[in-house]
Amino acid sequence: MKPISRTVRITVTHPFAERDQAVHPVHPVHPTEYEIVDRNEIAEVLAAWPPAAPHDDFECMCHGDGRVSLYEAGGERIGSVDPTGPLRPLFDSRDPAGLPSRHRARWVAAAPEGLRAYAGACARGEEPPPPRGVPLSTVFSWLGTVREHPGDAARLLATLAPQRLLAPAPADELAWGVRQTDRAGLDGAVRFFASEEFTTRHPKRRRVPDTARDLLLRHARSHRPADLPVLERRLLRAPEDRIRRS
Repeated sequence: MKPISRTVRITVTHPFAERDQAVHPVHPVHPTEYEIVDRNEIAEVLAAWPPAAPHDDFECMCHGDGRVSLYEAGGERIGSVDPTGPLRPLFDSRDPAGLPSRHRARWVAAAPEGLRAYAGACARGEEPPPPRGVPLSTVFSWLGTVREHPGDAARLLATLAPQRLLAPAPADELAWGVRQTDRAGLDGAVRFFASEEFTTRHPKRRRVPDTARDLLLRHARSHRPADLPVLERRLLRAPEDRIRRS
């Protein structure tokens, strides 16, 4: 038995699908799993942790509201319970004072200035119109920052919100955004061009000028090698031209 004060990471699993929204309503863009690593948030969870909960390897198979699990620095699980009682408000995805709402608020605060109002609307579960005057290079950079917080409760928003702005853009405008963006933006651009949002387009809309294409492939080779095969197949120089791996 290990004291829960050794906790350095908390994982949260929310098992309910969209069909269960009427009974267990969740935020429209809420991940089924996320992590808590902030020390203050961990301390808040531990303060509400049930004192009589077992801290062993037992896993309850009943259908509760989800699971909150504690982990120590070595990766060993210390304890796991359903978020009921005092824990429930902390993990309510719609509660403005809950941890998921705080994660979304941090994501909104970190958004580029021209995108902050748009991000705030997305964080509230809305589908706002795209903001005007924001270059796609900035949107790529915004998408690229998701790598800095891959596990928190805002991670789906951090991917979906920028992609909503990028998906309707013509390929030539996307390519110009690639040429203008920064290193984080190249990471976001590789993720976007390798995603279904781009690769399901008609082939004639997937032509990318050589400069932007080379930037994407070079960044993928160095930083996102798992995306390289998709980029090599999907980024076209001409309608009939597909780059195939030998």
